[in-house]
Amino acid sequence: MKNFTSKQLALFISLIIITVNFLFWLIDYFFITSWWIGLLWISTVFMISYFAILYSLNHFIYDKIKPIYKSIHDINIKNKLLKNVQDSSDLITKVKNEVALYDEQKTLEIQKLKETEQYRKEFLGNVSHELKTPIFNIQGYILTLIDGGINDPDITKLYLDRTEKSINRMISIVEDLETISRLEAGVLELKCIDFDIVELIMEVYEMHQINANERKISLIFQSELIKPVLVNADMKRIFEVLSNLVINALKYGRKKGFIQIKIYDMDKYILLEIKDNGKGIPAENLSRVFERFYRVDKGRSREEGGTGLGLSIVKHIIEAHNQTINVKSTVDVGTAFTFTLNKSQKE
Repeated sequence: MKNFTSKQLALFISLIIITVNFLFWLIDYFFITSWWIGLLWISTVFMISYFAILYSLNHFIYDKIKPIYKSIHDINIKNKLLKNVQDSSDLITKVKNEVALYDEQKTLEIQKLKETEQYRKEFLGNVSHELKTPIFNIQGYILTLIDGGINDPDITKLYLDRTEKSINRMISIVEDLETISRLEAGVLELKCIDFDIVELIMEVYEMHQINANERKISLIFQSELIKPVLVNADMKRIFEVLSNLVINALKYGRKKGFIQIKIYDMDKYILLEIKDNGKGIPAENLSRVFERFYRVDKGRSREEGGTGLGLSIVKHIIEAHNQTINVKSTVDVGTAFTFTLNKSQKE
């Protein structure tokens, strides 16, 4: 009976009562009076007992669980099973379902909090590590100069130059973190204008041509659209996106390889693909490439320079444009980043 609803329980108890009354009716029928009086008596007892018991049970149970039900119901539970809860007319079933939903939601929240806490710890560790290196370098250079190195003009010039590089690296890290924070907070206002994305790509290529030549990497551009290709976006930020993606491809590209940017027409959008044939990204790392300071190859990445925030900034800039960015990669084959931009309405 523990799985009975209140209606089923009331019906069960009423049947017990009616059975007892039926036995009395049999006695009364055979020994006392006519059958129809007994039948009327049984029907009356059944109806009164059923509704009285149903009301009593509902009232008793509701009074007991009302505080719990109210607390759970006040929480904004959004779940695929919520419709079943709302459709249920039975109070106990409704509370049972909502408790299950509450438990599921809280389990997911706890899991998310644990993941957030883990991410926070990793982030603080990464920030400390990234800042510690230039700080210790600066400290070492200054101590060397204090210990007498300042009397040697060559050493002084060399160490001051290295100090300047370390300071510039710290400034870059802080500026990138500030950019991400402003993008996340929505306080970094985008200045969207119409511009030719092809021309912007050529500017990015021109800026990185020397590095590409040193690595013997070809910079390729292809488009299925007739030039120019007008988009509506923040030109400065999109330049930053393209530049970061090209720099990333140069770092992990193979010698005599290529970096290729393609443009595709997607009705109201323009799809850009930045592809290389470099070392690729392992499948287990793909979901984390946009995290702050996350590096697939930590040792080589730091040797190549950069703050480790480039891809995180890229993702935030694209999402600030209400667009999406995706990455596909195969180890020893290459990597492709794709994102969309709004077409200019002038086209």
